[in-house]
Amino acid sequence: MNRVRPPFLYRWLSPQYILCDAPGEEKTIYLTFDDGPVPEATPRILEILGEYGVRATFFMVGDNVRKFPGIYEEVRARGHAAGNHTFHHLNGWHTPAGAYAEDVQRCREYVDSTLFRPPHGRFTPAQYFLLRREYRFVLWSVLTWDFDSRTPPGKCLENAVSGTRNGSVVVFHDSIKARDNVIYALPRYLEHFSSLGYQFSTL
Repeated sequence: MNRVRPPFLYRWLSPQYILCDAPGEEKTIYLTFDDGPVPEATPRILEILGEYGVRATFFMVGDNVRKFPGIYEEVRARGHAAGNHTFHHLNGWHTPAGAYAEDVQRCREYVDSTLFRPPHGRFTPAQYFLLRREYRFVLWSVLTWDFDSRTPPGKCLENAVSGTRNGSVVVFHDSIKARDNVIYALPRYLEHFSSLGYQFSTL
């Protein structure tokens, strides 16, 4: 069974060290999208968000921004926030700390942000201590599993809805492999929580 909420350790560290959620007095959800921008997914997601007047935070792979700068500019022009997701979408568990930090800094040349989400949520203590002075680590409280080919669209929507609370940081992906799940689940998710009086905000 896929885990929707993050491991206990991450939640225990939040929010002083690592942001997993941000509950407050208002009923607010923080939508995030990882791995873009790509022309096959990001523009359609921007259209859906625009239809509902919702703003989100996009954690972008630097090399994708290099290849598709116009989509990056469109994301920012529409009022969405941007975050750093490394330049090469590195797995922190398989990358030396120095090389990992350099890759994050290279991404910053293309993505002007101090928000950082490690790909796969994987990083080491050494990587964290190298980066924490310049970046706010952002993880999540709801993982939709939209990127997994074994997750049908209805299950993706169920994962998103069932895990969401006030202050949830929800992860979707604007990637090719997640596109069909997101296009199905996102408008239904927005409709559901908008009808319950929730607002959506950037990080």
